[in-house]
Amino acid sequence: MSAPACISPFDVAEAQLEAYNAQDLDGHCACFADNIVVADLNGAVTISGIAAYRAKYEQVFADFPQNHAELLNRIVVGNNVIDHERVKRSPDADPFEVAAIYTIADAKIVRVDFVK
Repeated sequence: MSAPACISPFDVAEAQLEAYNAQDLDGHCACFADNIVVADLNGAVTISGIAAYRAKYEQVFADFPQNHAELLNRIVVGNNVIDHERVKRSPDADPFEVAAIYTIADAKIVRVDFVK
């Protein structure tokens, strides 16, 4: 069954970011397909499947309860969303920047390629 046409790739990317910043594991994982693949851009796959994804972010949220990603820029091209983010693990931590390239199908993120 296809997702409603009103759920745009922009909306999916925004929903996952809001849930990530709220440390809402269920809400965050709901934005991802069961067969989610996460990889380093032009590199190895680091996560495969929603169970592994959930376990990874459950640990991230536990380890960094004040973790926050600030959206610096977002580009949407078709079913792809590129987010440039500044991440701080805690208020005292040095921030780092990443680019997340989301591939979206049927209102779910099916792949994320990270540039670190």
